[in-house]
Amino acid sequence: MAITGPQARAARILVQWPRDHVARLAELEYEVLSAFETGGGHLDAEALLRLQKALESGGAIFLMDGQGGGIGVRLKFTAKDVRAIDRMENEGGPYGSDDV
Repeated sequence: MAITGPQARAARILVQWPRDHVARLAELEYEVLSAFETGGGHLDAEALLRLQKALESGGAIFLMDGQGGGIGVRLKFTAKDVRAIDRMENEGGPYGSDDV
């Protein structure tokens, strides 16, 4: 299951991450990612997997041909879910000793 450059670009836009952030997460050069997204470059299987995992960590789900309408990308969570997760991640305050 290999993702395409346009799929990667769409996923990056859906998760609202800048290209340099995705390049860092996927351990790719910015220019290499840019070329791949615009169809001017190719990635080996290992780099494709790193890129896919990075984008999936942001909530992207890649759809391959035969999954209801051809290749594409969608978000794993709704905007409401993302807000709830963001809120929960910041709850609890700093950790410390429990003097109960």
